[in-house]
Formats: sequence, C-alpha cells, structure tokens
Amino acid sequence: MKPVEIYTTQTCPYCMMAKRLLTRKGAPFTEIDVGRDPAARQLMTQRAGGRRTVPQIFIGAQHVGGCDDLHDLDAAGKLDPLLKG
Repeated sequence: MKPVEIYTTQTCPYCMMAKRLLTRKGAPFTEIDVGRDPAARQLMTQRAGGRRTVPQIFIGAQHVGGCDDLHDLDAAGKLDPLLKG
C-alpha cells in the first residue's frame, strides 16, 4: 500500500471524515497537525500547490486534494487502486 500523508488540524470536521474513510479502507496514514506549526503549514501549502485549507491529502507522491476530493475518488472507484499502487 502506498504511504498516505494527511495534513490536519485538531478541530477540523473534514479532517475527521477523511481520516475515517482512510481507516475504513485499511489505509495507514501519517497525520501532520498544522494547527500550531507554521513551518508544517507552509510546507503543506507548497506541496498542495498553494492550497491552505485542511485536510490536504497525499497518496504516495500524488496530491489528492481535500476531503471532498478523497470521497469523490472513492465514489468513482479510483481510491482503492490508487492506495494499492
């Protein structure tokens, strides 16, 4: 399974929904809390092409986007193959 990174904040409901979906899929992920870490938020913004909202999700080297993007991939049947590589 490809490595998954998700940039979050503690109180973000969209972050929680995205993490629930990844957990349901059995996809382990690394969570990076940018709520109190300006350097991590800056890195997230650079990696995400200027996006500053959370969550920002990366599967392998690919930027997936946010929670809605992740759920759209799943609804289209494209999330499982992406996770498996």
